[in-house]
Amino acid sequence: MTGLTMEDVALGDVAEVTYTVSAQTIREFVTASGDDNPIHSDPAFAAGTRFGRVIAPGMLTGSFVSSVIGTRLPGPGTIYLSQNLRFLHPVYIGDRVTARVEVVERLPERNRLRLRTTCVNPDGQLLLDGEAWVLPSTARIEYAEPRPGRRSTPMALLPTALAVEMVSIWMTSGLTLASQAFRLAAPASSLAAMSRGQVVPEPDPVRP
Repeated sequence: MTGLTMEDVALGDVAEVTYTVSAQTIREFVTASGDDNPIHSDPAFAAGTRFGRVIAPGMLTGSFVSSVIGTRLPGPGTIYLSQNLRFLHPVYIGDRVTARVEVVERLPERNRLRLRTTCVNPDGQLLLDGEAWVLPSTARIEYAEPRPGRRSTPMALLPTALAVEMVSIWMTSGLTLASQAFRLAAPASSLAAMSRGQVVPEPDPVRP
């Protein structure tokens, strides 16, 4: 990714990214944002609304605009100053949304850009319209996203994996001790039989 400076950007420059909205996308956004409005997650509830089905949160659509600004135009290092949005049509599960940013004003002396921000569906229907002011980076940035190192267990799962491993060790150790205790507690008659040279069958192993 390239972070553009004011000198790299001209009036009329455009960048866009297209996303497909899935049920998982909505679920993850709702979880992250805390927006528990059932119109975004409960099909039965949403069926009774004017939309008739689940719709994506408006700010999820707005976040697509943010991704274009932060990764394409002006790109890495950009600082948001303001953003206004008008939500014109709902976004449903399965919709393909294209977020678009266009440079409509440059203020080089203040290092500010005014951007028109829109989202449309494949039919060209305007879903969202707005305007943003941003500060582009003062130095050109060439950013290569670091590749995550390989792990046998994801970091987020390490506490759970460790707990499972500890339980397994505990159960194994406990069963071993129980087996030894069982043998030590053998009846006196068995010990006597062993002293007379009689074969005493081994007790059944303790099983989990």
